[in-house]
Amino acid sequence: MQLEIRPDPAEVGRARRWARSRLAGSGIAADDPLAETLILLVSELVTNAVVHTGCPAVLRLSLPGAAAEPATVRLEVADLSGRAPVPRCVDGDATGGRGLALVDGLADRWGWSPEGAGKRIWCELDRCATPQPARTCGTELPVYGNLAYEAV
Repeated sequence: MQLEIRPDPAEVGRARRWARSRLAGSGIAADDPLAETLILLVSELVTNAVVHTGCPAVLRLSLPGAAAEPATVRLEVADLSGRAPVPRCVDGDATGGRGLALVDGLADRWGWSPEGAGKRIWCELDRCATPQPARTCGTELPVYGNLAYEAV
């Protein structure tokens, strides 16, 4: 499944709505911790693509088949900017610059790779067979201090 994203901040909300409808269609409830985390990740990655590249992008979502089975959800955002994500430090009062730090803390895995003239940033979430109190199979989220990342 994929959604074309225009370089417009309003596209972030459209991307969240699109992802929610795909999750619901695959049997993942809106209040499922996986859904809540995935929607936040969609927001962060699409925002980075829209704000930092000024280029159109493509949001791709790969969902598991059966909701009760362990599986992996994969989210990808491909854009036309060849510039790699670059870490930056922000102070505690900064209102931005923490997007990829959130992705790093919430996703089970994430990375990026060149794609044509641009790049693809991806992340994966492991879905547990039994509900867990944390967002993934009992793993605690790491603490990151003031380190943040920005896709530039």
